[in-house]
Amino acid sequence: MAKKKKATNNPVIATNRKARHDFTILETYEAGIQLVGTEVKSLREGKASLVDAFATIDNGEVWLRALYIPEYTQGHWTNHTPRRSRKLLMHRYEIDALMGKVRDGKRTLIPLSLYFKDGKLKVELGLAQGKQDYDKRQDIKRRTEEREVTRELGRRIKGINA
Repeated sequence: MAKKKKATNNPVIATNRKARHDFTILETYEAGIQLVGTEVKSLREGKASLVDAFATIDNGEVWLRALYIPEYTQGHWTNHTPRRSRKLLMHRYEIDALMGKVRDGKRTLIPLSLYFKDGKLKVELGLAQGKQDYDKRQDIKRRTEEREVTRELGRRIKGINA
């Protein structure tokens, strides 16, 4: 009898950590990706990069551009192109809603993470608006203040318990 594989809860392959620093995320969406075989094998090895990746809406279809999936090491002439455009799979009503929100040019679609869900690759897209430099500084200041408050509370609790 074959052993059952241990189920992992949504193993994240890649995250775009810089996206939350450079953009304000207004909404998030989950979409599937149309891939070829060697791309899936390369992703199962945990190789991908979301740096500089973005999504566009062309002719009623959502496309993920500049996502880097390296060639599969054991692939041959059927290997894929590492930075090709990949079609995202979403419901029509989601695409229509996104078209209305992105049309004005102030917002963009940024991939936040790549992960497997029930054996299928998913991408978390964020509807994002660019931050100005002063917004970034305010966020850094706010995080620093929160960190200092939690440290001080931790010291006081340890002082009481000691």
